Amino acid sequence: MSEPEGIRLQKVLAQAGVASRRAAEQLVDQGRIEINGEIVSEQGRRVDPHRDVIRVDGRRIPPPREHQYLVFNKPRGVVSTMSDPQGRPTLSDYLGEHAGEGLFHVGRLDTDTDGMILLTNDGDFAQRMAHPSYELTKTYVAEVEGDLTEATRRRLASGITLEDGPVKPDLVKLGAGTGRRTMVTVVLHEGRNRIVRRMFAEVGHPVTALSRTQIGPVRMGRLRPGELREVTRDELGALLDAVKL
Repeated sequence: MSEPEGIRLQKVLAQAGVASRRAAEQLVDQGRIEINGEIVSEQGRRVDPHRDVIRVDGRRIPPPREHQYLVFNKPRGVVSTMSDPQGRPTLSDYLGEHAGEGLFHVGRLDTDTDGMILLTNDGDFAQRMAHPSYELTKTYVAEVEGDLTEATRRRLASGITLEDGPVKPDLVKLGAGTGRRTMVTVVLHEGRNRIVRRMFAEVGHPVTALSRTQIGPVRMGRLRPGELREVTRDELGALLDAVKL
């Protein structure tokens, strides 16, 4: 008699660190597990973890990792490439134990902007992340010149037109100010070149420092400049949902 296809659901959840096999059985009894959008009601269900979309309490459990997915806090002055003919510092200088894994960056940051960049060796994932149909929100914290007023904040939030077209942020939030400088948080889907800097220049408040702190569901957290960390299971599940993989 041939072996049933797939892997027992309880084993997949245990290997993913979600629950012990016994706890997984209880999750099934409680109706808290979905496979491909359907509640699992029977014990002993077999799945293909690479093809089936598994959720526990609505959170997607990503398949076993065949690729690397990393968060990097790019320091200011580092070029968003893996090599540079001018000899400037690049992302590859910070890979450490991950060197040689075929990593490349998803998107980029200006050399004079610091903050979050995602690194991966998953080409399909990177292609989806870069596609305009799936553009995720990106959160920036900017320090700008001058006292940026509430009226100017509203102007930015309602949308302005640049030389290459209009831009309307999802959020513009004022932070601390000194009269000479103002901190502003900006959330947008835009991926155009130097879009945040050009927005503030357009309203007369040039950016003096800029950092990206979040991409979609992934936050920088306590990662210091030059440090790497793996994308967590929950973060990866949310990213795969966001780009429909």
